[in-house]
Amino acid sequence: MSCKRDTDYVLSTPSMFIPNVDLRKIYKNTEVTLTTENMRGASMVKGQVISNHSTNNLPPGLLIIQNTRIVGGLDSLRGIAINIGVDAAKYVPGDSVHVKIEGGVLKRVDGTLQIMGKTAADVTKIASGKTLYISRGYGNLIATYPDRYECTLLTIYKCTFNPTLSATETLAGDKVLNDGTNDFGFYTDPKASFASVKPPYSGNYKGIIINKIVNDKILPQLRITNANDIGALSTNIDAPECVISGFISDVNGGDGNNEYVQLRATKDINFANTPFSLIVSNNAGASVPTGVPAQGWATGQQRTYKINLTSGTVSKGEFFYVGGINKLINGANSTSIASSKWIRALDYNKVSDRFNSASTVTGNATTGLMANSGNAFGMAVFRGIEVTGATVPIDVLWVSTGGLLYQSGGAPNYGGGYRIGNTDIYDVINPQNLVPQPFYRAGTNTQSLTYLTADLGYFYLLGGAYDTKLNKWVKARTQTPILLTKTSALTDIEPANATEIR
Repeated sequence: MSCKRDTDYVLSTPSMFIPNVDLRKIYKNTEVTLTTENMRGASMVKGQVISNHSTNNLPPGLLIIQNTRIVGGLDSLRGIAINIGVDAAKYVPGDSVHVKIEGGVLKRVDGTLQIMGKTAADVTKIASGKTLYISRGYGNLIATYPDRYECTLLTIYKCTFNPTLSATETLAGDKVLNDGTNDFGFYTDPKASFASVKPPYSGNYKGIIINKIVNDKILPQLRITNANDIGALSTNIDAPECVISGFISDVNGGDGNNEYVQLRATKDINFANTPFSLIVSNNAGASVPTGVPAQGWATGQQRTYKINLTSGTVSKGEFFYVGGINKLINGANSTSIASSKWIRALDYNKVSDRFNSASTVTGNATTGLMANSGNAFGMAVFRGIEVTGATVPIDVLWVSTGGLLYQSGGAPNYGGGYRIGNTDIYDVINPQNLVPQPFYRAGTNTQSLTYLTADLGYFYLLGGAYDTKLNKWVKARTQTPILLTKTSALTDIEPANATEIR
């Protein structure tokens, strides 16, 4: 016996609408007239208007819409420009439109893929005031896939200009932004209503990617359409003079005076002329005072220990060390690294340096700077030797999350805890909603390094790359555990993949 197969044909009606992700595939580097045949039965496109011509910073005549394929989700979000002439200015972001594109010509004009030969008569507005979908953009992905992001609405976080703008420069003209992943183009028409605005040093930029042709290559440019499309994160350049590049928190054997922090200079430093300080926070067990530290890094007692850096010199790119007096790579009977650049070796079996001249608060004498319990511990670098609960570090790192470290609250103090700075890992202002978050564990500041197994002698190699021309991290630090032995050499903790200073 056998079954008879009648047919594989399913009776259906093709949609009259084609999603942008499929529409853009029709273009094969030469202009093409759109037909129901090459659009698989479709004759129209629908989507959300993202163009705003009221401020004169978009190519004139282009109605720009974005949409997704129903079964493709957000991965299929694409945009398209439709040239309908001066009537494009009648539509605003949040309008929902249907456009008859059959008979139009799909071609690249001045670098931008667009549909030509259409008029306002081909456009029907279905709704207005719809919530705009704004995806997050990354400079490296935009540079790699300019066609994918063209004519879509993006917000790109933590952007700075490359080269850095002077205090008098405005938005007008061709410029380059960098978000820590890559450079990308940024253009403001000199006739734009906001062309004379002076941008912040660092900010989030919301705009539309418009492609242009430069030397026969597609160059994506971000164009904002309103001065409010810039969310300021920092108004001033605050480049750290040195950064934390590694540390050992639990050597093989007793920790007393054997822990140390490795740093790397981003510029030449004479510590006698420009002193700094390093503070380590230990939140192990019942370290006192308990609870959220009211004075943060300046709390003292068993919670924070301060080491002043007031003598010695380092050159840009040079490693240097701060820690216990033994200067051994992995505890007792291990290789001496005393010949390396030690800016301060302190007997932390004695009390720490004073936190500021207005008080006598110090950190208690201790046999271990950093927690070995799995509770959180951190380290922070400060300019100068005067540190209070309000002082912001120039660099900071945390390991683990255990212990009461932060208490939420509103302006002006925003709760209490250990302050962070703007680093590769932490942000003083939440880049997503621009709400202040000045403490570790507040808002998005939840990242930490992973605590490694105790008493084995792991060195935390941090990697990453800091660019001294851009004054920012261009590659975030991530930990690489280096299991040291008693005979390990200095080269084991200063390898080629250590934190890079460019």
